Amino acid sequence: MTASLWTSDELVKATRGNLHGPAFEISDLVIDSRKVTPGCLFVALPGERVDGHDYVDTALEAGAAAALVSRIPDGLDSTASLLEVEDVLGGLTDIAVAARARASAKVLAVTGSVGKTGTKDSLAAALAAFGSVHASAGNLNNHIGAPLSLARLPKDADYAVLELGMNHLGEISDLTRLVRPDLAIITNVEETHIGHFRDLEQIAEAKSEIFEGLEKDSGLAVLNRDNAHFYFCADKAEAAGARIVSFGRSEDADVRLIGAECGPDGSNIVIRVDGKQLVYRIDGIGMHWAFNSVGVLACIHALGLDLNKAATAIRDVTAKAGRGRQEEIAFGEMGLLLIDESYNASPASVAAALEVLSMTKPKGQGRRIVVLGDMLELGERSEFLHLNLLAKVCGSADLVFTVGPMMDRMGRNLPPMLFGGHGATSDELAELVADQLSDGDVVLVKGSLGMAMAPIVSAIRDLADSNQITPPSAAYGG
Repeated sequence: MTASLWTSDELVKATRGNLHGPAFEISDLVIDSRKVTPGCLFVALPGERVDGHDYVDTALEAGAAAALVSRIPDGLDSTASLLEVEDVLGGLTDIAVAARARASAKVLAVTGSVGKTGTKDSLAAALAAFGSVHASAGNLNNHIGAPLSLARLPKDADYAVLELGMNHLGEISDLTRLVRPDLAIITNVEETHIGHFRDLEQIAEAKSEIFEGLEKDSGLAVLNRDNAHFYFCADKAEAAGARIVSFGRSEDADVRLIGAECGPDGSNIVIRVDGKQLVYRIDGIGMHWAFNSVGVLACIHALGLDLNKAATAIRDVTAKAGRGRQEEIAFGEMGLLLIDESYNASPASVAAALEVLSMTKPKGQGRRIVVLGDMLELGERSEFLHLNLLAKVCGSADLVFTVGPMMDRMGRNLPPMLFGGHGATSDELAELVADQLSDGDVVLVKGSLGMAMAPIVSAIRDLADSNQITPPSAAYGG
C-alpha cells in the first residue's frame, strides 16, 4: 500500500476548508484528471478553457480518494469525499505552505535561463546517494507547478529539489517565499524571455529574486562564475545574507572546471575543489551537460557532502523526451537517429543543441539534418537573435528545415544547397521533413513550446519499420 501523504484532518487544518463525505487519506495530488492514480487528491483548478470541477466525477471514478473544490459539482454521489475551499489554487498553496512547515528536508531551489530541468534531475540523483529525495516532476515550476511540487513533499524526506521558473519580474519572488529554500542555484542568465524584459540585467534581477526566500544569514547561493551577470547576482545573494559558492572555468571559481572531453556518448570531466582534482564521467551529451554537472557538484560541495559519491550518482542522468533525448528509429538498413529537442528553444539552448548535432556522426552516407522552429518571447531582439544562428547552423547541418516567420528569415540567408524547406506551422512541414529523410540520417528537431514541434517528431517516429524505439547505439560515435 502506498504511504499516506496527507490525511483529510491535516488538509482541513491546512486549508481551513470544509470536508464533505467520509474522511480520507491521500498518497499524491494531481491537477489533470487523466493522470489520476488510486488514492490521490484531485485538485479541481479552474482554467480559461476548462474547469477542473467538470472532471471531478471522472477523477473519483478513476480512483481519486477525494477532490479539492471551490463548489460542489452537480450530480456527484453524496458519499464522495470533497474538501471545499474558497479558492482552489489558494487551497493548493495552503497545502504547500503546510508541507514546507512540517518538512525536515533540506530544500534546494533551481532557476536559470537554460538548464534548470537537467540540473534539477542531476541534483536529485546526486542527493539520492545521501538520503531520500523528493523532486519536481518534469518542469512543474510556475505558480501552479511549484505549489503542487511542494504539496507533494513527504514529511520524512531528507532532501527536496524544486525548479522555479519565470518570464516576468516578481514571479520567482512569490515562489521562493513559498518554497523557502536552504540552497538556491542560478544556472545562468541568458536572453530567454528577453521580450518581457528591459535588458539582460533585468533578467538577472528576476532570477536573483530566488534569494529572497533564503533564511537570513544561513542560506546558500550557488552561482555560475563564468556568467556575465555573476557579480550582479552575487550582490543580490550577499544582500540576502547568503554564503556564495561559485562554479565555472574561472580561476576564481570554488568548484572549477579544468577540462571536459565531450563526445557523442557522454563526457569525461575534470574539476578542482579545495586544491584537489576530481575526475568523473557523465552520459549526458554536450558541453552544456558537462558544465551543468559542475554546478550540481558545487551544490553538493556547498552542503558539505561527498563529491566522489555524488559524481558517481549523476553519471547516468541523460536528456528526457523533448529536451535532447536521442532515439534510434528503425528505418532502412541503418536507421535514423532522432535528437528530440522539441519542448522549447532559446538562443543558448539552440546553440547547445547544434553543438551536439555537430559531434554526432551519421551512419553510412547519412546527413546531419536540423528542423528549427521560432524562438519565442525575444521581443525586439528576435530577428537579430535568429539571424545570429546562421554561422552555427551552417557549421552543424547538411540540410535545414524551418518553421515560423523568424526562422524563415534565417533560412532565406542560408546557402541554397543547405535549405530543405519551410512551413508556417509544424503540421505543414512534418510530411515534407519525413519524405526527405534517408537511411543513416541524424535529425535534430528544436523549437519553442508555442511552435508545437511535436508533429514533426511524430512524423519521424512514424517512419519506423516497427513501433519499437531503442536507445542510441555506439554506431553513431564520432
